[in-house]
Amino acid sequence: MINHSIRTHGLQRMTRFLCELAMVSTSGYYRWVKAEPYRQLRAADDEQDIQLIKQHFEALRGRAGALVIKMRLEQISGVIMNHKKIRRLMRKFNLVAEIRQANPYRRMAKATQEHLTCSNLLKRQFDQGEPEKVFLTDITYLRYGSGQWAYFSCVKDGATRQILADYVATTLELPLVEQTIHRLLERLDGNVHPEAIFHSDQGMHYTHPKIQLQIKKAGFKQSMSRKGNCWDNASMESFFGHMKDEVDFKDCQTINEVRARVTDYIAYYNSERYQWSLKKMTPDEFRGHLLAS
Repeated sequence: MINHSIRTHGLQRMTRFLCELAMVSTSGYYRWVKAEPYRQLRAADDEQDIQLIKQHFEALRGRAGALVIKMRLEQISGVIMNHKKIRRLMRKFNLVAEIRQANPYRRMAKATQEHLTCSNLLKRQFDQGEPEKVFLTDITYLRYGSGQWAYFSCVKDGATRQILADYVATTLELPLVEQTIHRLLERLDGNVHPEAIFHSDQGMHYTHPKIQLQIKKAGFKQSMSRKGNCWDNASMESFFGHMKDEVDFKDCQTINEVRARVTDYIAYYNSERYQWSLKKMTPDEFRGHLLAS
């Protein structure tokens, strides 16, 4: 206001008076004027950064918060941006994430406090250079039809990023994970790496004694992310993010249609979707590359 009055009306000799009127120190006013080029530069940077943030915000149909956008910026766009800055820009440009309905999986997890958790053996070392040594797993939910929910469990190879096993169910009951592990073992056909690690979050399925026994009998060392730390299984979250961005399940009317669409996407992801970080190969091609080297 002071600066506008001085510039507009040419009140160059009234600076001190106007500062006193506005209860602002003269030195503070001149510091503010001197910093104007920096403010303009920052505003230009904000305009550039918010365009990138908007791309990911809109890709998830307004359902992405600052932490999700931060992960997507790093995983998809290769841009490192502080989550506090993302929050500031979202507030500044009025990007408000839609509030999601309570996740039934999380509600179930609250009832598992008596189950045993495991140490984080992986410590974000997802790629250990050997196929079928690190298995990452998680569950996500898919909305289809007129508001129905499907639950999708899968296992990802940490080195090749192949999806090795998956299962889609209509409930979150224990067989969702049991069947996923069963399919993984069928694929491995007895060829289990002596140092194989099976890594998940601390969800109720993975802390359940029955699942833990199944993992142990398979010959895997069980590892879990730290509580509330999505970064400890970021590679798995990245796959779910890609799939939900690239596949629309809304027009599916039955669970079998959902399963078919998931199967088609996994086939595409494994054998046709090239990834820059896999030396521009598909996951299937990269597996062959690792085995040949």
